[in-house]
Amino acid sequence: MKHLPLILPVISLLLLVHGDDDMASSSAVGDPGMKRDGLRVAFEAWNFCNEVGLEAPHMGSPRAADCFDVSTSGYSLDHKVSDSDNKLGIGKSKPGIISEAALHNPDLYAVEKELYLGSLCQVPDKPNPWSFWMVMLKNGKFPCFGTGCMNQPVLNHEKTQLLSDGHTMRGWFNGTYDLDADGVNYYEVVWEKRVGVGGWVFKHKVKTSSKYPWLMLYLRADATKGFSGGYHYDTRGMLKTLPESPNFKVSLTVDIKQGGGPKSQFYLLDIGSCWKNNGEPCDGDVTTDVTRYSEMIINPETELWCNPKTLHNCPPYHTFRNGTRVHRTDSQRFPYEAYHVYCAPGNAEHLEVPVGTCDAFSNPQAQEILQLLPHPVWGEYGYPTRREMVGWVTREHGSLMLVLCLVGFTSTRIPVRLRRGEYGHRWMLVQRFIKMKEQLQNGIFLISMFYYLI
Repeated sequence: MKHLPLILPVISLLLLVHGDDDMASSSAVGDPGMKRDGLRVAFEAWNFCNEVGLEAPHMGSPRAADCFDVSTSGYSLDHKVSDSDNKLGIGKSKPGIISEAALHNPDLYAVEKELYLGSLCQVPDKPNPWSFWMVMLKNGKFPCFGTGCMNQPVLNHEKTQLLSDGHTMRGWFNGTYDLDADGVNYYEVVWEKRVGVGGWVFKHKVKTSSKYPWLMLYLRADATKGFSGGYHYDTRGMLKTLPESPNFKVSLTVDIKQGGGPKSQFYLLDIGSCWKNNGEPCDGDVTTDVTRYSEMIINPETELWCNPKTLHNCPPYHTFRNGTRVHRTDSQRFPYEAYHVYCAPGNAEHLEVPVGTCDAFSNPQAQEILQLLPHPVWGEYGYPTRREMVGWVTREHGSLMLVLCLVGFTSTRIPVRLRRGEYGHRWMLVQRFIKMKEQLQNGIFLISMFYYLI
């Protein structure tokens, strides 16, 4: 089987929220810098429609967690989640945890299992307790919805343990979607840290196959409660403070060694939020809630779908930092190359034509997506300004590219913004691989991530 080259980025990321005075900055996440020895990390898997549908045989509900504290006496690990907790699945009762309604419903069971795992991992903090970082795996063979198209994966889990050197901690999740084959496609997430030194390093791998050509692997910081930027049920996560536009910023250090292909994507940052078309916050009603995404794609081979001849792929207008608004029909001033694609929610009531609507399948509710590309107009906000600047091989500032993203300000210039009173934000670093039907694009992503969210 033909493989694409490996992708090897190292990412440092800081998320700060602040008031009118920059000096009043504070951490938005529970584990600033991922430096806490006692890790909190969880796993969830979805089909293309962001549901479970059917559990994989003998795997239980596709939710798991690896949470522990480190004892200073002899450096032993005190795990909070048992193997039996991680193996909970439909038909397995847990009085007071799993309701009768969820006991034989895979979608509801996963929801209640996540809340239970969150309670086991929860860390008291101010202004809110927090639970874990979330590794999310998603698959689909769009638009296939039959048997075998959207099964859940095999999940193997090596609990974090202290290695023989007495200082290094390591654990992992891995598996495959091929239930009748030996790893034709696979995924893997490995985390590692030395006790008392630095932060956790996450290494991600994803490999597609002809049967599973569309795979996504996320590392997410979700809200500690609420709808996590568009789900229709309560979730658990890492964001103890909800960012509000424009008062937040993110600092990243990216080191991408190798990899690529025009059909693969890496989102430098993916912001998810949720509100209805009338501006009201989401309440779990999938007929009126709308998930909103803003994504910066850093694959230099990404095609320019937004251009003067394809206005339906462009947002209606672009707002510059000084407040000047330019309509997409102004071919002299509109920065077409700053956008990959825009699509509007299918339930929008006042669409400006021409317009493309987002697919109605990859979320349980309508969605609005805006995908950005490196361009000079984003330089004022700290984003990369040139596509080649963030190629799969990056050599800015020696071996690293340093980026300070004023994403809070950026979000006031695009349709997707984070607002007060919404329980449901999520921050994601995303690997996405799409194998187009007529093209051989089997590939593998290997991503190492060094997070400094503070």
